Amino acid sequence: MIGRLRGQIVDRGVDGTVVLDVAGVGYEVSVPLGALGRLPTPPETVTLHVHTHVREDAIALFGFATPEDRAAFRTLMTVSSIGPKLALAVLSHLDARGLADAVARQDPGRFKGIPGVGKKIADRLVLELRDKLGFVTAGSSSGSIGAPIAMPIPIPSGPLGQVASALVSMGFKPGEAERAVAAITPGADGKSVDVLLREALSSLG
Repeated sequence: MIGRLRGQIVDRGVDGTVVLDVAGVGYEVSVPLGALGRLPTPPETVTLHVHTHVREDAIALFGFATPEDRAAFRTLMTVSSIGPKLALAVLSHLDARGLADAVARQDPGRFKGIPGVGKKIADRLVLELRDKLGFVTAGSSSGSIGAPIAMPIPIPSGPLGQVASALVSMGFKPGEAERAVAAITPGADGKSVDVLLREALSSLG
C-alpha cells in the first residue's frame, strides 16, 4: 500500500485529480477539490499523505496535506453509506479540524451544500462521528478549505465569471484566478465553462 508520496504536480484536473511525478513515475491522485489551488507548481515539491483504496476492478489513490486529513477521510468511510467519493467531497469543504468542530457542536448545517450530502446523511455524520475524531488536534480552522473567497474586483459575467469563481473555490487566490481568466479571455468565445476551466488550470501551471 502507498502511504505517502513526494514529488511535483505536473497536471491538475477540474475534478481534483492530480498527477504527481515521483522520480519519473506519474501517480494519479485525487485530492480535496478545495485544496487544489494550494498545491505548489514545479519545480516546488509537495508531500501527500495517501490512502490507497483497493477495489476488485481498480486501485485508487487519495492524497491529503496532513495525516489528520487522511485519518478524517478514513474515519468518514466508517459511516454507513459513505464511500471514498463522498468522503472526499466532505473534505473538499471541511478539513479535519472543521469536521471535528462541526461534529463537536452537533451542527449538521455545516454540511449544507456539499454534493451528495442531504439532511439525512448530515444528521448521520454528526451522530456516527461523535467520539471518533479525537485524533484531531485543537486549533483554529477555517472550517472550509474550499469556501469561496471574495474577489477583490468585479469578476467577469457569463462563462468567464463562472471559471473565476470555480478557481477560487478550488483554493486559488483571487489574483491567480484573475490572471488565469485574463490569459484565456482572447479565445474564450463559444467555449463551454468546462473547456475554459481546463484551459485556465493549464495556464496556472
